[in-house]
Amino acid sequence: MQYDVEASLELIRRGSEEIIDEQELITKLRRGKPLRVKAGFDPTAPDLHLGHTVLIQKLRHFQILGHTVLFLIGDFTGLIGDPSGKSETRKALSRQEVIENAETYKKQIFRILDPERTEILFNSTWMEQFTAYDFVQLCSKYTVARMLERDDFHNRFINNQPISIHEFLYPLAQGYDSIAMKADVELGGTDQKFNLLVGRTLQRQEGLEPQVILTMPILEGLDGVQKMSKSLGNYVAIEEAPGEMFGKLMSVSDELMFRYYELLSDKSLQEIEELRQAIEAGRLHPKTVKEELALEITARFHSRESAQRAKEEFNRIFSGQELPEDMPLIRVRPGEQNSVLEVMAQSGLFKSKGEAKRLCKQGAVTKDGQKIMDPAYPLSNGEHVLKCGKRRFLKVEVLEKN
Repeated sequence: MQYDVEASLELIRRGSEEIIDEQELITKLRRGKPLRVKAGFDPTAPDLHLGHTVLIQKLRHFQILGHTVLFLIGDFTGLIGDPSGKSETRKALSRQEVIENAETYKKQIFRILDPERTEILFNSTWMEQFTAYDFVQLCSKYTVARMLERDDFHNRFINNQPISIHEFLYPLAQGYDSIAMKADVELGGTDQKFNLLVGRTLQRQEGLEPQVILTMPILEGLDGVQKMSKSLGNYVAIEEAPGEMFGKLMSVSDELMFRYYELLSDKSLQEIEELRQAIEAGRLHPKTVKEELALEITARFHSRESAQRAKEEFNRIFSGQELPEDMPLIRVRPGEQNSVLEVMAQSGLFKSKGEAKRLCKQGAVTKDGQKIMDPAYPLSNGEHVLKCGKRRFLKVEVLEKN
């Protein structure tokens, strides 16, 4: 198999933070053989979001170039809990949680990756075969001093914060994965650099050619400040409904929009720069460019038709100030849990009653266009429309007493 090395490098470099070592990567590419490209995901939550797809998109780039992706589900390392970037010991998941989350990952990744060029692996396959002796041998490959070079461990150590011994096992286990999988390249976020380097070290000690490391930047969430995270509520899940996904993407700032273009879009960097220049010259409105991004990403996880309908619905509601055609309907009788809070909680549109109450108190809830800040506000007989936040609508029918 013949590769155009320069063209390959151009695609691989796009959006990448760092390649260690690029000359080694060039050497591997020049051999003309498909590379084994590894990326590991601990199934810590059931939903993948756009932040995860920065890495998955890069895996797809390698597939386009003819390489094989090794998608590793860390069902063993997930039981340890990755301490990367954490200021305290991370709570490990139960085996049942890991298994359930892993199943959802298997389904979601093929919205991006080519199944024909993807191997799904579980690190429990080899790690659960380890004996106590094997673990002692693995631990002997690294010193405590080297472990404490890692920023998060170092900071916790000097601040007298606990570091559990099992946390040191995580980078060692991740590194051993690269031996077991015979990885030529491993991808990870910038916060994973230490762990990725451990893999290179362990491979070299085993007499293997060390893997090339490629780190990817961490995608900011919708707030444009903190990294995209479900716990922070600033995320776009790849399994969200088309309308919700499109609407969330339209909420990003004009500046953040181009960060999303560079890390998530299939457009070339030249095309993206032309869009930026068109906005600066006044030839295009930022909203038009943002719609194009929202369309592309929504279509990737649903369909072009669904994305187009989401766009039309978004513009109908938010540009024309109209109501959605399809709103959830709740029917209640007077005095029977008919407060704004109770009705919102019954709708299933909110994670908890606490979230519904916060929206009310923040002034983000309206009833028939009137702001409602009292969660206990009772709804009178008849039909009402609650708008909760920017994109959630609820039709409520309060029935008369018999």
